[in-house]
Amino acid sequence: MLPTRFYLMLCCLLARARSDRYHAATSEYGVPAYAAEAAEITADYWAAEARAGIEDRLHQGYSGDTRAARNVIMFLGDGMSVPTITAARTLLGQRAGRTGEEAQLSFEKFPTVGLSKTYCTDAQIADSACSATAYLCGTKANEGTLGVTAAVRRRDCAASQVPSSRLTSIAAWALADGRDAGIVTTARVTHASPAGAYARSANRDWESDTDVTTDDVDSTQCPDIASQLVNEEPGKLFKVILGGGRREFLPSSVVDEEGTSGRRSDNRNLIEEWQADKRSRNETFRYVWNREQLLEAREQGPQYLLGLFEASHMQYHMEADNRTEPSLAELTETAIRLLSRNQRGFFLFVESGRIDHAHHENLAELALDETLALSAAVQRATELLSAEQDLLVVTADHAHVMAFNGYSARGNSVLGPSGTRDSDGVHYMTLSYTNGPGHRAPGTRPRSDVTLEQDYRSTRWMSHVDVPLSSETHGGDDVGVFARGPQHGLFGGVYEQSRLPHLMAYATCLGPEPHACSGAISNAASAALLASAALLLAL
Repeated sequence: MLPTRFYLMLCCLLARARSDRYHAATSEYGVPAYAAEAAEITADYWAAEARAGIEDRLHQGYSGDTRAARNVIMFLGDGMSVPTITAARTLLGQRAGRTGEEAQLSFEKFPTVGLSKTYCTDAQIADSACSATAYLCGTKANEGTLGVTAAVRRRDCAASQVPSSRLTSIAAWALADGRDAGIVTTARVTHASPAGAYARSANRDWESDTDVTTDDVDSTQCPDIASQLVNEEPGKLFKVILGGGRREFLPSSVVDEEGTSGRRSDNRNLIEEWQADKRSRNETFRYVWNREQLLEAREQGPQYLLGLFEASHMQYHMEADNRTEPSLAELTETAIRLLSRNQRGFFLFVESGRIDHAHHENLAELALDETLALSAAVQRATELLSAEQDLLVVTADHAHVMAFNGYSARGNSVLGPSGTRDSDGVHYMTLSYTNGPGHRAPGTRPRSDVTLEQDYRSTRWMSHVDVPLSSETHGGDDVGVFARGPQHGLFGGVYEQSRLPHLMAYATCLGPEPHACSGAISNAASAALLASAALLLAL
């Protein structure tokens, strides 16, 4: 095997020959000013980058440990920026009657903390699709694409079918190793983040066949994301699929259990297809759509469980009917209990997807509450799993533009106005946004006092923003990574987001790359690797 740094440089040199052709071809379609360097459009480049990072970590004082994780759960707070974590922690403490700043979320107790860089190959600030491709497939991609390399531009169906451009996720790596896999989300199960575990799509919006044909694309050539989940590997092999999104699985002529019509134009009922597939293989299975059925299924223990609890996204935790809508912690516990039956282990992806949606609407309290729901789910996982055998990783896909600001006294309500006022003596909020729909009508100074608004501090009250937009934007900040369990120390530092699945695979002894089970790299091997790199640079 080639030394990693030599291999990484070789990737760049070989790919450079394709650079002019790549830039010329994409420029015909009016791509953004920056197109990825040719080396970056290959999966090999990002795998080599990750491998080099792991080796560097091993040689920079991290001795690692000899444990290999049996199970791994990746928790994702969609849009959970560092200020979101800080504000949610404070809200947690204040709800308990304390000043708040001293509180801790469950994952803040983990022994290792790092930061990941979230940009896409063609975008400074990530969306949830290119980032999902990074943290689940180990390769950075173009904005709006899922499970494909940066050789695929958004909506380029033909390019997405080229074998060398199609990626596999850490969920697929787990299945190939004889482990089980599953996904849990409070968003639609076909939404960008969970879809990164199983889909290969040139457009994250192709959730049903209707979405594909609306873009004048043949859905038989580029199957929609819901169809991929039910009928293609690795999705059809997932033992647990829990979240929202019934409408993407049902034809428009069918009304679901709660009165919402499906969105499919091909007249296919994918829920029935999922059931028929499991029946044909003599597997036990259960489809559920409410909390009571979920808890029954947890006790019954079918081999396969599909739960779709809403037509679209699940309800916000604060607004949900707890009689019918399960919490993220309940979903997580159900998944863990069912997947734990495999003695080889499992990979589970758990997403608190609606942090992101609340931020887009400038609904700060809902965003923080969804973060607390994630913390509760992580806490339940720590109670069910062993720190000696099981790896838990908590992170985000991207940030948002909520600011935690002002000069307030300790204990000031994190959801209220700052303890100080602006230059005109008018209140401003402790939590505010750079942009979004919460913009108030412009006027002369002084600003209007938002604390005097009739719906001030209601759940759906939008925080004040500066720049008016129909939807608040993501932020380009690095996002936190919190790890507990075997090899947790590898997750410290600042690194590319695409390194995350390679780190999890290393610690869990699965996937296409060398991993912890191969043993530590010797000093002699390291010296030889460095010498080879120096020789190449000198040429």
